[in-house]
Amino acid sequence: MTEKIGVVGAGIVGLAVARELAASRGAEVTVLDKENRVGAHQTSHNSGVVHAGIYYPPGSLKARLCREGVALLKDYCAHHGLPYDEVGKLVVASTQAERPRLAALAERARANGVPGITELDALALREIEPHAVGVGAVHSPHTAITDFGEVARRLALDVAELGGSVRLAHPVRAIRESARGVEVLAARRRLVFDRLVVCAGLGSDAVARMAGSPGEVRIVPFRGEFYALDGAAKDLVRGLIYPVPDPRYPFLGVHLTKQVDGEVLVGPNAVLGLAYEGYTRWNIRNSWQILTWPGTLRMARRHWRTGLREIHGSLVKSAYVRATRRYVPELTASDLRRAEGGVRAQAVARDGGLLDDFAVDVHGKVVLVRNAPSPAATSSLAIAKHIAGIVPAPVR
Repeated sequence: MTEKIGVVGAGIVGLAVARELAASRGAEVTVLDKENRVGAHQTSHNSGVVHAGIYYPPGSLKARLCREGVALLKDYCAHHGLPYDEVGKLVVASTQAERPRLAALAERARANGVPGITELDALALREIEPHAVGVGAVHSPHTAITDFGEVARRLALDVAELGGSVRLAHPVRAIRESARGVEVLAARRRLVFDRLVVCAGLGSDAVARMAGSPGEVRIVPFRGEFYALDGAAKDLVRGLIYPVPDPRYPFLGVHLTKQVDGEVLVGPNAVLGLAYEGYTRWNIRNSWQILTWPGTLRMARRHWRTGLREIHGSLVKSAYVRATRRYVPELTASDLRRAEGGVRAQAVARDGGLLDDFAVDVHGKVVLVRNAPSPAATSSLAIAKHIAGIVPAPVR
């Protein structure tokens, strides 16, 4: 009898998981999503960067799956004629105080097997990005860009070609384990699966509660706001220009990223959100759920100064511009126009700690992806293989 597996979430991770399970296990896979299109949230609201694996602690899931995922994604894009451009990345130190962290970043990248990593002085970095300034930089020549929304749409076609289905406008309303398997009420359909995999991103908490496993971490949304460069200002950036990240946070700071369509994005920041899909700023029900999780307030107490700086940058354009001009001083406020932002799902523990690594656990017949922030899109095909190895085979 053919194994039946449900996947909740038609973002890039959920679709990659569905494709892998159908291809490697011959499972009959059904993907469920409440939206009317695939990749509606984090998959299509990001900077489009295919991360090389510079930032992540050696030995972590992020480090391993990012490196594996880059290779898989590059081949996948080539096979299907999807955009993939190795424009390269500079991580720039703007002050001497940042030089030790920059050197440590280079060592971490080498430990993770990132190819071509070089350390540059102030003059050499300008050979890569003539309009950038800094006291030094790390250059990752193989860091690439793509369109993750296009990748997700191709993955959905793969699922269908492998005999699976992607059912959009099918919000999951209830989950129950029984002797028959996992019963799922989605829209007005009652479906039964041998196993269920939850890749729900911003909706992870709600689906985990339905599955009877709320867990010890919760998703706290962070709104990421972007600007785009106008006119001739686009020519000031050749590839990707990043600051040296603050090791206390899983966010990378405001950066400049070339897009596959020639646009250049500036951002994102990381503002605590009061709605899980907070493209507009808040939602009363979501706000209550987010703020009553003990970890949210503990996190806010621990990092309130950084939080205020992020809010200031969100409300005052000149502050955002100043952050950008540290690296490309020719930019002016008139060169930046508002662009579409996004919301990132970040797992926060009860003690207020930001969960840094990918996290997946098993609750009975349900596999739950608890935390899949960046570089989840880059790593999606490798994450899918990892999860396929976790999903227990049914007992017949």
